[in-house]
Amino acid sequence: MNFLSRLMGGGCRALCAVMLVATLAGAGGPALAGQNCEPRKPSLDSIRRDLALAASVADQLDEMARRDGTQVVLIARAGQDLSQYGLRYSHLGIAYRDDAALGGRGAWRVVHKLNQCGSERSMLYRQGLAEFFGDGLYAHEAGIVVFKPGIAMRLTKQLKDDMLLTTLHEPRYNMLAYPWSGPYQQSNQWAIETLAMLVDPAVVSRAAARSWLLAHDYRPTTLQISSMTRLGARVSSASISFDDHPFGRRMAGQIDTVTVDSVFAWMQRSGLGGAPLRLHTLPDDRPWRPAAIET
Repeated sequence: MNFLSRLMGGGCRALCAVMLVATLAGAGGPALAGQNCEPRKPSLDSIRRDLALAASVADQLDEMARRDGTQVVLIARAGQDLSQYGLRYSHLGIAYRDDAALGGRGAWRVVHKLNQCGSERSMLYRQGLAEFFGDGLYAHEAGIVVFKPGIAMRLTKQLKDDMLLTTLHEPRYNMLAYPWSGPYQQSNQWAIETLAMLVDPAVVSRAAARSWLLAHDYRPTTLQISSMTRLGARVSSASISFDDHPFGRRMAGQIDTVTVDSVFAWMQRSGLGGAPLRLHTLPDDRPWRPAAIET
């Protein structure tokens, strides 16, 4: 699997089920988030570890909700090893606690965007943590950023509105979409453009969201990608394009795109959220405690 096939990995098998109703038209087939679509059969141990992480993250988020009132977080998974590119996480979603779910017991839901395997099309999903993490992870940890209380209060209701979440969704998917212009949109880009819209009612278009993000000091990751690597990726994958990037930067091998790590850094810098945290799987007989969260 080459660099560009792995860059925004995370994927989704048949376990990923519930698409947002408003995005169903013209869609079909399995969906993966920027990952190559080679068939793979996860081991029972891998499935067990994925589900154990999901259950443990749910418990820890519930404890944060009880202790601190946490209701909304940015949440990330590590579907691929991206350490050689200076990146830790591969895919981003927005998670919120639905207190009415499960007969009033409550549950965490994640809204996020995934591209359809082998294509340049994408859809939006609303899933539980088991589906979000049930993809054969590279690293069994979750990255989260907790929203500041005033912002979280506004987001909780908005994140339940399917039609609202589709407002800035662009189905034309490009794994390495340019953040500041162009016809494409990748998964992490949808998340922060939608976040801009939810935070500021004046944001009613993708162009307005981009302007808002630029004004609030969002800084994309710049990847160094050679011309030969770009050519090979463009020929071999329908989900990778470079024609939206500025010609000069593209010829210099400088590809700017939205990554989880850049979003996490921006959340704290902009004052929208706290420092990034890591949640790991805890033993069933071990009580939750703050030491389980590491910066």
